[in-house]
Amino acid sequence: MAYFIHQQTGKPYPGPNPSDEEKAAFALEAWRDSLITSILSAGTFFGAIIAGDIADFIGRRMTIIAGCTVFMVGVILQTASAGLGLLVAGRLIAGFGVGFVSAIIILYMSECSPKKIRGAVVSGYQFAITIGLLLAACVDYGTQDRRDTGSYRIPIALQMLWALFLGLGIAFLPDSPRYFVKRGKLDKAADSLARLRGQPVNSDFVQHELAEIVANHEYELQVVPQGSYWSSWANCFKGGLSKPSSNLRRTILGTSMQMMQQWTGVNFIFYFGTTFFTQLGTINNPFLISLITTLVNVCSTPISFWTIERFGRRPLLIWGALGMLICEFLVAIMGTVDGDNPATVRAMIAFICIYIFFFASTWGPGAWVVIGEIFPLPIRSRGVGLSTASNWLWNCIITVITPYLVNPDKAYLQAKVFFLWGALCTVCFVYAYLLVPETKGLSLEQVDKMMEETTPRTSSRWVPHTTFAAELGMTEKGTLAPEIVEDVARKGSVV
Repeated sequence: MAYFIHQQTGKPYPGPNPSDEEKAAFALEAWRDSLITSILSAGTFFGAIIAGDIADFIGRRMTIIAGCTVFMVGVILQTASAGLGLLVAGRLIAGFGVGFVSAIIILYMSECSPKKIRGAVVSGYQFAITIGLLLAACVDYGTQDRRDTGSYRIPIALQMLWALFLGLGIAFLPDSPRYFVKRGKLDKAADSLARLRGQPVNSDFVQHELAEIVANHEYELQVVPQGSYWSSWANCFKGGLSKPSSNLRRTILGTSMQMMQQWTGVNFIFYFGTTFFTQLGTINNPFLISLITTLVNVCSTPISFWTIERFGRRPLLIWGALGMLICEFLVAIMGTVDGDNPATVRAMIAFICIYIFFFASTWGPGAWVVIGEIFPLPIRSRGVGLSTASNWLWNCIITVITPYLVNPDKAYLQAKVFFLWGALCTVCFVYAYLLVPETKGLSLEQVDKMMEETTPRTSSRWVPHTTFAAELGMTEKGTLAPEIVEDVARKGSVV
């Protein structure tokens, strides 16, 4: 990090035993820090929006592979950079790839997973993110004292390895059966579903699930028919705000859910934690503290694999927000009242770790799980894309403004910044109680029906009482009538 600051700004290295003022002066300017950090999020915002259309055209699996390829191009440019221009361009391009992957992996896992473990499977996405953050922190810790370009090129270049693993690994998996239904390719949908469930194609289990997917898709097309490209985008915003099952309400729920996840302030710790811990003045090794907070994040996330299926999405988000806001206000109060006391600083770090525990076991995975479940198939790829774009938009906004909140030459809020995060977590608490439905244990098609018949606060008591396939018409064996299958294949439901 020291070499990178020296290279980018031309500032001389601090001498031995530098004062706090010298340490504070040897840093990137707020605008440069903000640009380098936030430009990746800007790329991911646009990448996530584009990804929905691409996923409907070439499939979920191929879109993820394309995202890995674009990301590796961006990483190569960053690794080769020696100045600000190429570094920023590389991060922007890499951001597009991350946007593709972050949106469509949620979509792919939600559409492929059995309903009983879907929450745990999607939570695994957040767990993988935490492992990535931990590995990145370890690599950064190991290269921070290098006085050559390896101090930043090694951490950047290693990112290509994981993109390669993901792109090659997913090439051996089947595409989403719901994607094939949307395209009218029911034979391929049956083959894909059979592989995912480990059952023969003609088994009743596979045929019943396929029938429900097809019937739900046909029902949604009857409610909101598909038209031109732009009208299909407009379908994401149809319906009234007062109707919980309207497409507009679902789109707002998905995008605001991801906004709220960013409002928790957790990325302040992971992006600017080293800077913040340095400003506390009583910590000898802020890098090590950042490593510890990242480790807490990793160890806490797997708890959600069980709790999200045992207790549900809604309780986790409500109680998680409550736990976070309490910890954040405590950190803000302690830091403001007695921030120069080493014992107080240690207590602040302890509550920051507890706050990260609450986030990692609730809002971290929970927000991703919910956005993968609430959209009907005709708009699902775009709905998830818009929601993911919202996450990256607010990630970008927060990374742009945070240096101006905490840098010594700007607002320099120090611990007072946690009053802001605590207030926003209070909003998250009210939001989760009033607006988030319970989707535990339901198929994606049953979630559709539940949202038509309940409100968020009564959704946990809803029990499936019919199926779309039964309403649309089924043969005695439980499969769809031949004329319905022919109609689906004929229309293809393409964007």
